[in-house]
Amino acid sequence: MIENKPGANSIVGAEMVARSAPDGYTVLTVIAAHAANATLYAGKLPFDPTKSFVPVSLVSTAPLILTVNNDFPARDVKGLIDYARANPGKVSFGSSGVGASAHLTTELLKQAAGIDMLHVPFKGTAPALTALIAGDIQVLVDVPGSMMPHVRAGKIRALGLFSTRRSGGASEVPTVTEAGGPPVEGSTWAMFLVPAGTPREIVNRLSAEVKRALAAPELRERFGALGMEVVGSTPAEAAHFLDVEIVKWNRVITQAGIKAEN
Repeated sequence: MIENKPGANSIVGAEMVARSAPDGYTVLTVIAAHAANATLYAGKLPFDPTKSFVPVSLVSTAPLILTVNNDFPARDVKGLIDYARANPGKVSFGSSGVGASAHLTTELLKQAAGIDMLHVPFKGTAPALTALIAGDIQVLVDVPGSMMPHVRAGKIRALGLFSTRRSGGASEVPTVTEAGGPPVEGSTWAMFLVPAGTPREIVNRLSAEVKRALAAPELRERFGALGMEVVGSTPAEAAHFLDVEIVKWNRVITQAGIKAEN
């Protein structure tokens, strides 16, 4: 049975799973915002975003894409940086919410490029995208699966991918570095977790089954069409990936002074 418990950067569903029996029958799916929650909500939740769970497998990753509205003067990432430096605080960027991977990746770009842009959080990608198309905000970062249909329809423009290489879901878009920006990487991802205390043999069995399922050609093709890369890692690899993400976004959050939404 699949039970959708969205809300508050995965916190609603995470709390339910944290309180579940560690028997392998309850699995939590989290996205990249989970790594930020370890910093944003440290000591503020009835569970620990890291210690209450055991990673099972990193399922997939997808690089984020930098887009602008059609009236924005910059034609590439270098142009955006130059414009933002000449107009500090006057460029606004949207996101699907405080602490979302899109928000933090844009903050990382600001820090790496030494620019000042105004963050406008929305309740999800859809309203942020509507605001971008309407010209209410100038910049929006999100996944290619959400943005590229509008790029290809001529409603917005894509400037760069936050990746070391181009993506199959947006092959015509250069990386941020190729487009004259700093070597900033940012992605969203999906990972399976189980409650802490789940026996190791169960965790390993679940991980093996995830990897087997992800090997299906039709599934890999579907993920690829959405600009997502299938992973299917071991529990140890997933744990290492999550640790690196937590440290990375802790630095961004701390330097930017980002606070959790109430």
